[in-house]
Amino acid sequence: MTALLWWGKNLFILLVSIFFLLFGVGNLVSAYQLGNPHEFILFFFSSSLMILISLTGIIYVFFRVLSVIKPHK
Repeated sequence: MTALLWWGKNLFILLVSIFFLLFGVGNLVSAYQLGNPHEFILFFFSSSLMILISLTGIIYVFFRVLSVIKPHK
């Protein structure tokens, strides 16, 4: 049961991270269509932070799964 819960937690983190990565990339692309420079800066840095945190979540899941799959020496 705990193995299933562990995989479920990691799958949830991966799916949420991918969602926010796509959302952040969408915000970054739409930031370039803004006319106000202050709004551009706000959207640019917020979407960059969103992308950075999402990539951290994806890397976290990758290394957790890799440590389980890779046999220990």
